[in-house]
Amino acid sequence: MTGDLSNLRKEYLKSGIVKGDLKVNPIEQFSLWFSQAIEANIVEPSAMSLATSDDYIGIRTVLLKYFDNKGFVFFTNYESKKSRQIQNNPQAALLFPWLALERQVKIIGSVEKITKLESLKYFSSRPKDSQLGAWSSNQSSKISSRAILVDQFAVMKKKFASGEIPLPEFWGGYRVVPESIEFWQGRESRLHDRLIYERKDEEWVISRLSP
Repeated sequence: MTGDLSNLRKEYLKSGIVKGDLKVNPIEQFSLWFSQAIEANIVEPSAMSLATSDDYIGIRTVLLKYFDNKGFVFFTNYESKKSRQIQNNPQAALLFPWLALERQVKIIGSVEKITKLESLKYFSSRPKDSQLGAWSSNQSSKISSRAILVDQFAVMKKKFASGEIPLPEFWGGYRVVPESIEFWQGRESRLHDRLIYERKDEEWVISRLSP
C-alpha cells in the first residue's frame, strides 16, 4: 500500500516571530510559549519527543515535568533503553510539536541525572497507582502478555498496601541542559520563522535561521 501526499498542504498564517520581541533568556521565552500552549487547550502541551543515540537512534514521547534555568526534566526507569543510551552518550534532543499553534520548539543539550532528593520529591507527588506502576514495569523488556504486567502490579499493590511507597532505586529524573533552543513558527509560502538561542560561555546569542 502506498500513498501520495504531495497535495496535502496547509498554509501557516497564525503569526510570526520578530527577533526584537523575544525574551533575552530562552527559558523565559519557552515559558511564555508554554503558557500560550496551555491557554490554547493543546492536548498534552508537556508532551515532547526525546531523541537519544549510541549505536542506534532512539526516539519516543515523554512528558516534561518541570523546567527552570538549569534545564528540562523528565522521569523514567534508569534501566530502560533510553537510559542506557543516555549513559553511553549523554546528549539528547527534545521537540515540542505545538501544531495547533503552528509552532515547535527544539532543544539540544547534555543530559544529567537529577538528585535523588529531587526524584523523591516528584515521585511522592504522583498518584499511588502511578507509583506502583513504576515498581511493576521493567521498562523496555519484552513480555509475553499484558497479564504478566497486570499480575506484577497486583503483587506490588499487595506489597505496599500500607505505608508510603518508596522511591525505586532504578527510577528517577534526567535533566536536559540546553546548549541550543530553537523557536519555529510556521509562515506563509513556507518562509517559516526560525530563531535559535545558542549558549556562548555564560550568555545566550540569538540568530535567525533560513527555513
